[in-house]
Amino acid sequence: MLLDTASLYFRAFYGVPDTVKAPNGTPVNAVRGLLDMIAKLVTTYRPTHLVACWDDDWRPQWRVDLIPSYKAHRVAEIVPGGSDVEEVPDPLEAQIPLIREALGVLGIPIVGRAEHEADDIIGSLAAQASVPVDIVTGDRDLFQLVDDETDVRVVYTARGMSKLEIVTDAVVVAKYGVLPAQYVGFAVMRGDASDGLPGVPGVGDKTAATLLAAHGDLAGIVAAAEDGEGMSAGVRAKILAALPYLAVAPKVVEVVRDLDLDRDEGALLAAAVNAGALGPLMPETEAEARRLAEEWSLGTAMDRALAARTAVTNG
Repeated sequence: MLLDTASLYFRAFYGVPDTVKAPNGTPVNAVRGLLDMIAKLVTTYRPTHLVACWDDDWRPQWRVDLIPSYKAHRVAEIVPGGSDVEEVPDPLEAQIPLIREALGVLGIPIVGRAEHEADDIIGSLAAQASVPVDIVTGDRDLFQLVDDETDVRVVYTARGMSKLEIVTDAVVVAKYGVLPAQYVGFAVMRGDASDGLPGVPGVGDKTAATLLAAHGDLAGIVAAAEDGEGMSAGVRAKILAALPYLAVAPKVVEVVRDLDLDRDEGALLAAAVNAGALGPLMPETEAEARRLAEEWSLGTAMDRALAARTAVTNG
C-alpha cells in the first residue's frame, strides 16, 4: 500500500477539528487524523507492506519550465534556484515534523526524491513492484496508474474515509469513458484548474473521451487534426490552436515510473518495501510510539494504528 501522504494529511487537517491540541497548545488534528486513516486503511485492506510517499518537491522546476502555470496559484513564496514554498496553513505546517516522527515510530518508511513529487515515487514503486499494489489518494491524476493486469488499483478518498472507492479499469471507464492508459491524454485535454493546467479551450470531458475513443491517444488525435480526417472542423481548429500546449502537457501530467530509487539512495526501493512490512513492532519501538503519543496527546489514534499493523500478521 502506497500512501499519497500529503493528500491524506491535508484531508486529516480539514476533517478533524483544530481544537485537538497537545499540552503545549500545538494543534495535532492532522497527526491524529492521519493515524486514524492509517488504522482504517490497514484494517480494511490488510496490506503486507506500507510506504508513505513524500513530496520532496511539490512543484518540480522541470514541470514548471514546461507549463509555467503549473500549481502557480498555490505558491506562497518563490525561491529562485530552489523549491518554491507551498501555501500551507500554519497550524498544519507545524504538524508536519510530528507527522514524520509518528510515521517513523510506526515503522512506516517515508520515501521521497529530490525534484520529484510523491506521485512520481508512487508511479515508480507501483511500476517496479512484484506484488499487487493499492495506491491511497484523493488525486484522480493517479488513475493513470490503475492496471487490472498488473493488479494496481487506487483507493480513492475524495468522498471521505467513510466512502472509500476502489478504482479499477472498469471504474475509470465508467467514470470517464476512457481506459486508464488514456487518462493522461484525457486530463491534458480537459485541463485541471487545481493544478494550473489550462487544457484545450472548448474541449471538455465528453469531447476528450470521444476523441480518444476515435483516435486512441493524443498522438492519434493530433495526427487526425493535422490531416483533417475524422474530425469536425470546429474540434480540429481547437486541437490545432492548442498544439504548443499539447506538445508539453503530457510530460507534466504523466507520473514518472522509472526513477532509479536503488541507485542513489542505498537500495531504497527494496529497503523501503522491506522496512514497511507490517506486523508487531519491537518492544522498544512500540514503547517509543506510546511515549510520543503521550507527549503529544495523540489519544487512542496511535493505539489504533499500532493494533492495526499488529493484526495484519496475527490474522
